[in-house]
Amino acid sequence: MRIAVIAALCAGVAGCVSSPVEYGASLSQQDPKWASPACQQARAAAADYAQREKDHPGWGFGVLLGPYSMGMVAAVKEHERQQRRLLARQMHLQCSSQKLPRDLDFDPAIYAPKKQHYP
Repeated sequence: MRIAVIAALCAGVAGCVSSPVEYGASLSQQDPKWASPACQQARAAAADYAQREKDHPGWGFGVLLGPYSMGMVAAVKEHERQQRRLLARQMHLQCSSQKLPRDLDFDPAIYAPKKQHYP
């Protein structure tokens, strides 16, 4: 039981990254990059991701599967957080001439799928 509570708390904290759509709305529309086709594509990708995130089953699905699924729910929430960070970073690079904020200044390769070696 204790592990399930810890996993739920970690997943709750992991889901605290703001939506890329909200981040895009916070960027200046006066920036010359804002009207570029690359920025429009980045905003469309963020909107598509936001819609997909709303459509998945969420926490209720994990609760229905029982306490052993809490780790799976935590992993899904962490993946969503990583995707939101990547989309927000991409949107900033495509839509703003300003320097990357500290929370988006990371190497995107750290979230790339790792190559698995099986014996």
